[in-house]
Amino acid sequence: MKITLLGTGNAQVTECYNTCFVLEGDSGSILVDGGGGNTLLRQLKKAGFKWQDMRDIIVTHKHIDHLLGIIWMLRMILQGMSRKQYEGEARIYAHDEVIGLLTQLADMLLLPKETAFIGKRLHFITVADGEKKIIAGHEVTFFDIHSTKAKQFGFCLRLSDGRKITCCGDEPYCEEERGYAEGSTLLMHEAFCLYSQADIFDPYKKNHSTVKDACELAEQLGVPNLLLYHTEDRNYSNRKELYLAEGKQYYHGNLLIPYDLESVEI
Repeated sequence: MKITLLGTGNAQVTECYNTCFVLEGDSGSILVDGGGGNTLLRQLKKAGFKWQDMRDIIVTHKHIDHLLGIIWMLRMILQGMSRKQYEGEARIYAHDEVIGLLTQLADMLLLPKETAFIGKRLHFITVADGEKKIIAGHEVTFFDIHSTKAKQFGFCLRLSDGRKITCCGDEPYCEEERGYAEGSTLLMHEAFCLYSQADIFDPYKKNHSTVKDACELAEQLGVPNLLLYHTEDRNYSNRKELYLAEGKQYYHGNLLIPYDLESVEI
């Protein structure tokens, strides 16, 4: 499984793109979130993907830095279907609030001849806490992260050899997630900023973690690989060096601090 980070930043970044990524396996690709706009299309192109190949899409929650790029995917897919330039079907997985919002936005923003394909070839699939789906050949288990801001789901993805990738969304891990996070080969967790710069970025007021927090969590869970994303961008040019230096004080596994468009293999 290859994971390509299309974006690694938080909601207000300008030096990089909002956090979203592609999971690429032998049976196809899964796009997770869309960032804040049509820059998603550019990021996909720069990473070597065709937007047309993003047939399975997971949307974790309704915040605009995760959702608005999905509106562009809806436009491109449905417009392509309407113009007979898009073959086959596509699927979007999310909890009920996100599915309701996407349905409303499609009705308000797109043409009837385009939205006519919703439910026929583009499928909105509502998922519940603890529900399992087979997506692009992999078992994916969705779970409520118990967000304090907006309802949000993370997920676990099982590889064919039994290893597990767990995405905790963009808020700090809580104990209700332990059953999903434990035993992960790779944990994907947000790190808003360095702990040493918490007084500058105020992550706790925004219900976010620092590098130190995320690394202490991964160490406690015994996770061998930790990937950090959803960061500030003031330190973007040397973020990897700074975050690794702080993180390695608290975590002794493989710490991954990708830049936009970087890939990691699991």
